[in-house]
Amino acid sequence: MSEAVTEAKPAIAAAIIVQDGKLLLVQRRVSEGSLSWQFPAGAVEQGETFEQAAVRETAEEAGLTVEAVKVLGERVHPNTGRLMGYVACDVVSGEAYVADTEELADIVWATPDKFSDYVPYGFAPAVQDYLTTKVG
Repeated sequence: MSEAVTEAKPAIAAAIIVQDGKLLLVQRRVSEGSLSWQFPAGAVEQGETFEQAAVRETAEEAGLTVEAVKVLGERVHPNTGRLMGYVACDVVSGEAYVADTEELADIVWATPDKFSDYVPYGFAPAVQDYLTTKVG
């Protein structure tokens, strides 16, 4: 994809990381509306692709080195109105922890039976489809 930035509201890249049948979720220190638990994510900087931003944000927020596998899809988030790019990523190295203590309160590797406990409003359809194939 080409640059995903506008002057007013930069797009958001979200890293979808599954390891050992579990999904990495991070808890925002300050909720954005009903959003508390989410994927490692953040604004796409000038000149970045969704893939590059997802990799950078995962390192900054969760201390993990990941590689982008593919963009799963894009949508305007129904709760925030922001353009979202969802990027499937694989862990290259590191252990997940709260690396950005100003933005995050907690981190969890969630099993599929707990997804709705953390994200009761569900995932974007492209993300849900990917998770169904990855973790059932």
